[in-house]
Amino acid sequence: MIDQSTVQRIFDTAQIDEVVSDFVTLRKRGVNFLGLCPFHNEKSPSFTVSPAKGIYKCFGCGKGGNSVNFVMEHEHLDYVGALKYLGKKYHIDIVDEELSPEQEQRKNDRESMMIVNSFAQKYFSEKLFQSEEGIAVGMSYLRERGFREDIIKKFQVGFCLDSWNAFSEQATQSGYKKEFLVKTGLSIDKEKGMIDRFKGRVIFPIHGIAGRTLGFGGRILKKDPKAAKYLNSPESEVYHKSRILYGIYQAKKSIVQNDKCYLVEGYTDVLSFHQAGIENVVASSGTALTADQIRLVKRFSNNMTIIYDGDPAGIKASLRGIDLVLEQELNVKVLLLPDGEDPDSFSRTMGSTELTQYIEKNETDFIVFKTNLLLADAKNDPVKRANLIIDIVRSIAIIPDNIVRSVYVKECSNILNVDERVLYTEINKIKGRLQEEAWKNEERSNIELQAQEDSIVNQSIIRADNDCDLEERALIRLLLNFGKEELFTQKNEQGEEEIILVGNYIVDELERDELTSVNGAYQQVFDEYMKNKLDPNFESKTFFRDHTDSKIVQLAADIMSEPHQLSGMWTRKDSYIESEEMKLKEIVPKIVNEYKGKKVKLLIEEVVQEMQKVQETGDSDRLMELMKQKMVLDQIKNAISKELGNRTVF
Repeated sequence: MIDQSTVQRIFDTAQIDEVVSDFVTLRKRGVNFLGLCPFHNEKSPSFTVSPAKGIYKCFGCGKGGNSVNFVMEHEHLDYVGALKYLGKKYHIDIVDEELSPEQEQRKNDRESMMIVNSFAQKYFSEKLFQSEEGIAVGMSYLRERGFREDIIKKFQVGFCLDSWNAFSEQATQSGYKKEFLVKTGLSIDKEKGMIDRFKGRVIFPIHGIAGRTLGFGGRILKKDPKAAKYLNSPESEVYHKSRILYGIYQAKKSIVQNDKCYLVEGYTDVLSFHQAGIENVVASSGTALTADQIRLVKRFSNNMTIIYDGDPAGIKASLRGIDLVLEQELNVKVLLLPDGEDPDSFSRTMGSTELTQYIEKNETDFIVFKTNLLLADAKNDPVKRANLIIDIVRSIAIIPDNIVRSVYVKECSNILNVDERVLYTEINKIKGRLQEEAWKNEERSNIELQAQEDSIVNQSIIRADNDCDLEERALIRLLLNFGKEELFTQKNEQGEEEIILVGNYIVDELERDELTSVNGAYQQVFDEYMKNKLDPNFESKTFFRDHTDSKIVQLAADIMSEPHQLSGMWTRKDSYIESEEMKLKEIVPKIVNEYKGKKVKLLIEEVVQEMQKVQETGDSDRLMELMKQKMVLDQIKNAISKELGNRTVF
């Protein structure tokens, strides 16, 4: 698909820390970087990025690999798609070879849908800026709202013609399949043909964290009591509204820089804030806030301010879902705008500095805000007041940090005029119920995590069924870390001194004794090392780290993430060795012989088992043959044991 020189250029250019930091907030920790894993939910960072090794590794869920592998995992792309993504990021031109019909057929649905979405985004933008209807209707609406052209282009806002099928016809004429137009929700399949879902609407493309178009939101411009004011793409393989926040792609860098995220409700709220000079803002797009959306923000900052307009009913409805934010350990504040104002209109009344100062001056802690809001509603009604206390206590109880929780208890005790002990008693009851639920959830999560770990291991890196896993893994680690190191010198057949390298010695020994691994990934490493061992430019570490097979990349990342210290098999009792680099001449032959000894032991066990079966059948000839085999294996075993210093270690 892509020529090898271009692939190599991409690997050489795409620094792992630069690639990962587009999606995860990383903090320097020694020579490495640390952050929250984007592949599983964690509160304490176990996700490590090593620029020196060119790998990432999560010690929580086990995922690891290189920059290409990371993009594949995070963006659900195939190998070629990830290379194209990185090529675009680093301005590396990629020329595809022409796809065969079979290759075209194998393109997965997800990538095809992303391509259709990309086409639709360009189509809608073109219609907004270049068609008569787009300029007269769509652009007029946006200009009436006061949006500048640079903001419109920044968010790739577009317009869908008020025609039943103008977009669908253009898409099919351009070669896009009906199947993917329907799956993305851009078109609706009717008996008389396809019609455009977003006809007559201003279009707001919804971007993923990497900037790809996942779906669309459309605002109707004509009065139609039967039509929704806003219409979103339906759920699909590429668009999950509960997992994305509008504007996250445009906001992520500013969120990191300011260590804060503003949450608003709608598309135009986000555009207005950007136009006012505040870019660290995202929108929930009218949906209730979800745990996935909160975790998305948490990748970049632990501080969130939720901005509400003055609608009390809307605020109370939103409060029910925001306890999730506290549970995720974010520092949450709330800003209530003046009556009659929303984020869109209010941001137009002042510049970025003035608006930022207003927010900082008027935002309040979420718990205090909630208490005051509900207290005003309860007034002197004892039943409502009791329910209010239970509601507030429930929110405080889910806060994981003990110190933060105690501060809120004290503050709410003062506001509600309730003894702190009463609040703590109720909190403990709620925490007890929550703990019981957590145990049940943890049990389910452990089962799911075990299945995930099994999935990681079972990508042909099956270790449990491999009796020689410890030795084979040690050999692979030596190949990757010390393959080009000199082991010893010996005289060849011509009497000349010949340097024997660590990697060559290992694979030659395995080939000479015809030793193979039951683990497909391990054996592939041995085979490919043997194939490339004479190439002077062969660097095993980068070769396997940047491999096209994701199983090999995962294996290389796992091996490279292990500290360069001896495993348990070389730190036993009195056999402690200071470092591998210093003792390669001793370590390498010993591990090879350990491996051979383990293989011989397994062969002896197989022969003994067969001998027992043959004795029952009375086949004396076969029994004699097996006895001879065992004698030979015993001799080999004794010879290996002698090489290892007469110690039985297998």
